[in-house]
Amino acid sequence: MNKEQIRFWILISIVAISGFSQGMLLPLIAIIFENDGVSSSLNGLHATGLYIGILLISPFMEYPLRKYGYKPVIIFGGLLVVLSLVLFPFWKSFWFWFFLRLLIGIGDHALHFGTQTWITSFSPEHQRGRNISLYGLFFGAGFAVGPLMAPLININETLPFILSSCLCLIAWLFLFTLKNDFPEQTIQINSLKETLKRFKQATKYGWVAFLPPFGYGFLETSVNGSFPVYGLRIGLEVSNVSLLLTSFAVGAIVFQLPLGILSDKYGRRNIIMAILFAGFLSFTTAGFLEDILIGLTICLFVAGMVVGSTFSLGISYMADLMPKNLLPTGNLLCGVAFSIGSLAGPFLGGVFIQHFKSISFFNIISLMLFLIFLTVAIFGSKPELVKKETY
Repeated sequence: MNKEQIRFWILISIVAISGFSQGMLLPLIAIIFENDGVSSSLNGLHATGLYIGILLISPFMEYPLRKYGYKPVIIFGGLLVVLSLVLFPFWKSFWFWFFLRLLIGIGDHALHFGTQTWITSFSPEHQRGRNISLYGLFFGAGFAVGPLMAPLININETLPFILSSCLCLIAWLFLFTLKNDFPEQTIQINSLKETLKRFKQATKYGWVAFLPPFGYGFLETSVNGSFPVYGLRIGLEVSNVSLLLTSFAVGAIVFQLPLGILSDKYGRRNIIMAILFAGFLSFTTAGFLEDILIGLTICLFVAGMVVGSTFSLGISYMADLMPKNLLPTGNLLCGVAFSIGSLAGPFLGGVFIQHFKSISFFNIISLMLFLIFLTVAIFGSKPELVKKETY
């Protein structure tokens, strides 16, 4: 195994541990607060801390990446996550934990921004879909395993935080074995004004590629955050809700790599359009099969199978469209789009459940996927046409 392969596997392993910590925190803190009598609205508000952290730090991330390189930014992000997880057991307070979640959002964003940009920069175009899909696969696997830590609170409430911080620390130490590298750049970014100017330039080239990450953020948080409420209201058992969420997650994990390889062969835009339309059909069908558990399970598995890769495929598509010196900016904006979608999902899902009781919850997801499909189909530029331009 050469040095580049070792670097790649270390980076996606770090991402898996990050996914694990995120997947653990969502149900763990929700369960702890529920047991303590915290209202569901405040519980939901608390979960937004991570995404608010991502949005707050985003305008300030590109300058340190270009000045100090990938490795220091990823090390900083990993260290912030480890320290935040360690601090959870020290003081059980709603707002202190919210602040720690916000710090984890900042740390995770630095970690993901650094790893995404590094991987997209050294991946050859014919393997970019495969590599980013493995990135998404490892994150998804970690995210799926994370909730299994929640039952450990029956032994000791601090145990999940301690174990996850130890795992993150071990993974973090491997970063020191990597040799630092820098993104391709033509000018230095020395002010927020210049950063915003590059945001504008990157949006010009790749705005359509930011829509799949937005859609995935909306989808992930609405399915995991709003669907359980909807499921209980239509008479599903808690165990059945868990089964449906698991089927969606398994579908997303299993088909990450095959879809990434297909996108390398048939084109990112073509595969993205195909999965968005298939996702639209799956969720639309699910709306008619709410009373049939097996049918609903199959629909959500198929939905996970196709749209579970929208984030990783969106990053690959962005890298195809973006001039190489704008890759850090493009990766940053993919994270911003994901965060905005993640914030919008639970809110709009909750409003939909409250005010449109006669309409299936799945319709809001299918509508969102169809609108993104139409936008990519109409406005999605082919990479070879975009790259004729120079920045």
